[in-house]
Amino acid sequence: MASLTAFEPVIGLEIHAQLRTATKIFCGCSTEFGAAPNTHVCPVCLGLPGALPVLSRRVVELAIRAGLALGCTIHTRSIFARKNYFYPDLPKGYQISQYEHPIATDGQLDYDDDTGSHSVRIRRVHLEEDAGKSLHLGSGASDRHSYLDFNRSGVPLVEIVTHPDLRSPAEAADFFARLRTILLAVGVSDGNMEEGSLRCDANVSVRPFGQSELGVKVEVKNLNSFRFLQRAVEYEIARQTERCLAGDRIVQESRQWDEAAGRTVSMRSKEEAHDYRYFPDPDLPPVDVSEAWIAVVRSRLPELPDARRQRLVQDYGLAPADAGQIAETPSMTRFFEATVAVSGNARAAGNWVTGEVTRRLKHDGRDIDAVGVTPEALGRLLVMIDDGHVSASAAKDVFELMYGTDREAGDVIRAEGLTQIGDVDELHEIVARVLQEHQDAVARFRAGNEGTLRFLVGQVMRATRGRANPKLVNDLLRRELTGAGTV
Repeated sequence: MASLTAFEPVIGLEIHAQLRTATKIFCGCSTEFGAAPNTHVCPVCLGLPGALPVLSRRVVELAIRAGLALGCTIHTRSIFARKNYFYPDLPKGYQISQYEHPIATDGQLDYDDDTGSHSVRIRRVHLEEDAGKSLHLGSGASDRHSYLDFNRSGVPLVEIVTHPDLRSPAEAADFFARLRTILLAVGVSDGNMEEGSLRCDANVSVRPFGQSELGVKVEVKNLNSFRFLQRAVEYEIARQTERCLAGDRIVQESRQWDEAAGRTVSMRSKEEAHDYRYFPDPDLPPVDVSEAWIAVVRSRLPELPDARRQRLVQDYGLAPADAGQIAETPSMTRFFEATVAVSGNARAAGNWVTGEVTRRLKHDGRDIDAVGVTPEALGRLLVMIDDGHVSASAAKDVFELMYGTDREAGDVIRAEGLTQIGDVDELHEIVARVLQEHQDAVARFRAGNEGTLRFLVGQVMRATRGRANPKLVNDLLRRELTGAGTV
């Protein structure tokens, strides 16, 4: 009997990204999140008779930018179509989208990670409007009724469709994260998943290893986090594999992820492809994009994250993991490079940006643009560490006291008495006291347990509030423990 590992998963993604615009795709209504229901609406986005859509130039430019960032061919003519289907939050009874003639096709994203080299082909990038939102509140009158909010109706989206090139749940989640980083880097989308600015549908199938023909595809809809995507795909692969092993037929359908239950749930069958009756929208002319406009957009593209990561590794000698974290956003890269310009120590700057700075930002729920210490001030702190004015341990306290204030590192060090202790005689007394208090650790070291030295160094650092010169402490301890004499 075949085993679970005899089947290969095949995964493709359809990613919907809200474009970073102040107004909707075909009207001047606001796209601001969180407004009271049905306040950002007008006859156009409500689909009222006689209301004519007018395409935003900004929307087209952002779509071009997205396509170029993903290595796509930008088409000089694309066409909007009407995708006809009924749903309560679709007021017109159709969605304006691009079908046979999208704005961009045939891209590719190549990248390396710890598992090897990856190449994911982009089938298409097309523009479309978002639908409204159905609200099922589950209390009072909503036990019997659903409510409709059309604030999202007409919000501009790009849909990015990959080929089925992904082969594991982790790879799918990682690709989704990388794509989000690219969209953020080029300013196409804010990528806010909690607000619905970025969501993903996963097309999942399984087939016996060695078989070229694709299995029956199941679509898992509306995944709005990397974790949900990975868990949903893991579950769906296991479900389909078990059905294949049991000799059951996989049904083509749409499913949704139930996070609380940890499983996918059937939404609707897709035994036959939906007949959306696409046809060109008669109210919208073709979108003509000149080669000159494409060239201008291309020239204004910022450095992409992968290229930025490679440059940080090459120019600054950073570890690939640190470089990848710093390269995630242009703001983080600018902060790092400004810190290096002052400190002259790229490795230390990288450690601090990925360590203390990132830790504090996560604690405060902020991004690097709202950091409470300027890169120049951090750079001066790193200089003081390198010059021996403050230990690396005490510098963390200095950083916290600087954070959110205009205090300089030198002022904090003097005011708080955090100057590094480098006097041999002063440290010798503290070392002797620590050794006397920890005779058991001394015995373990002399019995061959070298790791005990780290414990003793830590005790000296604690006794000096992190002010002791750690190298000098290490040397003093080793000489005392081995009887090698004085420093």
